[in-house]
Amino acid sequence: QDTKSRFWATYMHEAAEHDGQILDKYKSDMDIVLIFAGLFSAVTTSFIVNMQQNLAPDPLTETNMLLKKLIHTVDNSTFLGDNFDTPPWTGPSSTEIWVQSLIYASLSASLLAALGAMLGKQW
Repeated sequence: QDTKSRFWATYMHEAAEHDGQILDKYKSDMDIVLIFAGLFSAVTTSFIVNMQQNLAPDPLTETNMLLKKLIHTVDNSTFLGDNFDTPPWTGPSSTEIWVQSLIYASLSASLLAALGAMLGKQW
């Protein structure tokens, strides 16, 4: 009985030491994942903000056309022969839509990795 209890006490001590080393390694790995996911998310978000303006028509073009039309209405001699129709907006190109989709997917994956690392650290 004494030999068995000494064996299990030694085993528990060695196993706790080994498990502690493994947990410390995984916690440091999750810290690295959190740092990388945070930096990657910040960079991806800056690209999203920069590319977001390409998904809508340029409001400056329409405003300039309406101002020209207003000035022409007040004074018929100004802007003679100009066409006051707003140019049709054909929407973003398919390449822009694909790039935006990939950027949003990469941001989602990065945030999901950060969530997984946080859940792993809390567990």
